Amino acid sequence: MRVVFLLLVLANVAFFAWTRYYASSAESAPLARQVDPDKLKIVPPRDVPPLSRKAAGPAVAGCLEWGSFSLADAPRGEKALEPLGLGSRLGQRRTEEAAGWWVFIPPQGSRQAALKKAAELKSLAVDDYFIVQEEGEFHWALSLGVFRSEEAAQARLAALRDQGVRSAQVGPRETIVPKVWLQVKGVDAALGSRLREIARQIEGTELRSCP
Repeated sequence: MRVVFLLLVLANVAFFAWTRYYASSAESAPLARQVDPDKLKIVPPRDVPPLSRKAAGPAVAGCLEWGSFSLADAPRGEKALEPLGLGSRLGQRRTEEAAGWWVFIPPQGSRQAALKKAAELKSLAVDDYFIVQEEGEFHWALSLGVFRSEEAAQARLAALRDQGVRSAQVGPRETIVPKVWLQVKGVDAALGSRLREIARQIEGTELRSCP
């Protein structure tokens, strides 16, 4: 019995030593691993920098429209866009616009003379024109385009000069004309850059966001 008593005493001493030293040292170990805990400080919420966000995804593709073209000249714009292979992304928006300026060749005096002048235009590869047949001040004149601004009309005149047309001029003309805007959907930055390059090739047109 004495041996058993001594064993129990030794067991209690060993357990006391384990709880006193080993367990307490294990609990305090994380504190020992801290680096300069005295230097820690509390930062007010307003001073906490915002968390960095993940890289944003690509910008949502937009819609651009190019124009405006007369009904006769719209195919020219469509042909210029063919190398882009737009497919179903290319569409049209038709409008009626108030034109305050036009480029024209003065009245020729008769239908026959107007037809002769039209043949001269064709020989210079000018196809966008029509003969004014209404009675009045411009009877038998040849219209080479109507525009919303004088600047656009002057740009058209300059292009005609480059083609060899010498008798055309710019003048005011209030009228309502049908126009075509070529719309391109799903436009990203790369496509937008190419569209701007193409739009610069046709004087008097503009590239803008779809309404």
